[in-house]
Amino acid sequence: MLRVEPVTLADARVRLEPLGLQHVDGLKRAAADGELWNIRVTSVPEPDDTRGYIERALQGFAEGHRLAFAVIDAASGEVIGSSSYHDIVPAVERVEIGYTWYARSRQRTHVNASAKLLLMTHAFEVLGAKLVGWRTDNFNFASQRAIERLGARRDGTIRHHALRRDGSVRDTVMYSMTAGEWPEARAQLRWRLASGG
Repeated sequence: MLRVEPVTLADARVRLEPLGLQHVDGLKRAAADGELWNIRVTSVPEPDDTRGYIERALQGFAEGHRLAFAVIDAASGEVIGSSSYHDIVPAVERVEIGYTWYARSRQRTHVNASAKLLLMTHAFEVLGAKLVGWRTDNFNFASQRAIERLGARRDGTIRHHALRRDGSVRDTVMYSMTAGEWPEARAQLRWRLASGG
């Protein structure tokens, strides 16, 4: 049975460490790079809610359904974003990866592929996940493209599914990857990162 515990994941360029209150200032700076909280299709915290964002993530861990990470630039030690395991279902060995965002200056760089390679490797090869899932807003086209570049398959759309921060209701686009699909996706991600992507 899949059991998610706090862990630090790292490669030569990024480090993912369990999100905690020590990351409040770093997350504020990362979100300010592009004023990301103004994007209605993301979960980036507003500056005054950064502590609350972390506290809700910690509560999710206490309840057994989320483990949030601070994404750190390995060279500078700077917090550059966040990502999480969430909607953890141990009985069917399923976990989703989401609540992902990066400072604007780090978008369209190696950061997402590096972080997702670490998270997916841990999920499939250490936790024993049989399936890793992703979900995103139907209007978050950048997120959909990024998930597809990981090798995930689009499962479909859940209509009228969740509230956005502005009170409107979004449709949710669902993606997944099975353990059997992981080796090919891993090889492709490693090739992309080695090629500078």
